[in-house]
Amino acid sequence: METPEHPFEHTKDQNILLSEEAQYYLQKAGQWANFLSIIGFIVTGFTVIGALFVGTVFTNAAKINPMMPYPAMMGSIMSGFYLSFAVFNFFFSLYLYQFGSKVKEGILYSNTGQMTVAFGKLKSFFKLWGIATIVIIILYILIFIGAIVFAASIGSAMHTGGGSAL
Repeated sequence: METPEHPFEHTKDQNILLSEEAQYYLQKAGQWANFLSIIGFIVTGFTVIGALFVGTVFTNAAKINPMMPYPAMMGSIMSGFYLSFAVFNFFFSLYLYQFGSKVKEGILYSNTGQMTVAFGKLKSFFKLWGIATIVIIILYILIFIGAIVFAASIGSAMHTGGGSAL
């Protein structure tokens, strides 16, 4: 049995009519989505610049003191983190911008196709937000477990006499 691309295709003859008030709310939501997405694009740009700057600063710090190679490595890690954040932020902003633009066009021209695309972009935004939330929760759990293991190993070392006494 073939699954349709859109699960609600069988209800095409049933239309949803939006009241003037609902259209107004969607239009305002689209305006806010555009505003927030533009701010997001600006933040993404600054984050990319920051990633390049942080990498350069840490690399130059390693050149000043060649006996300490860790700053160069830390710069690469920080740059990677900043760039990863920038990529996520870019897609959040892109989906919001596309939603805002399409919902505005859909309401202005009473275009159901544009509204469908707009809601598809909104779905993509929330899907990405959900994935990012799951990843962040997993990272928090791993950090928490790592902190417990670290504290237990330090406590064990101090208890067995492996630690230095002050």
